[in-house]
Amino acid sequence: MRVPEAEPAVQSWRDRLDPSARAGVPAHVTVLFPFLDESRIDRETCAAIGEVIGRHRSFEARFERCGRFPGILYLTPEPDASFRTLTEAVRDRWPQTPPFGGRFDDIVPHLTVAQGQDDAVLEEAEAGLRGRLPVTARVSSVDLLVHDGSRWRQRASFALG
Repeated sequence: MRVPEAEPAVQSWRDRLDPSARAGVPAHVTVLFPFLDESRIDRETCAAIGEVIGRHRSFEARFERCGRFPGILYLTPEPDASFRTLTEAVRDRWPQTPPFGGRFDDIVPHLTVAQGQDDAVLEEAEAGLRGRLPVTARVSSVDLLVHDGSRWRQRASFALG
């Protein structure tokens, strides 16, 4: 889910420290990755995605603190229940595509700011973000991004109900 309200706070950090930003991915909270290969996304699949997403209401989230995974700095959305519910709904519809390939037991909604960085760089970015938070966002749609081998692009957007 795209979070344009966060761009002023995170864009300069993401441009430097998040390879996905340089590949065309905007500030976002991932619903499900990896998803179906683009060759499997046809009109019927898009209709099914729209149906699943459309069952959920738009919502607000506030990003006021950072979190970390090893080598990764992210913003934590609060509340995160609506993000989790969307991920679960899409995963349940396409069980062959578990979040992050099934590598993690728990769904942790997050907006990545930096990845593949050492702790000193993450600490610098976190300190730089403190004065730019909180960010409040209205989430009203889910975008489907596809990768062409070097860049990500939006294939479709699906409105929340």
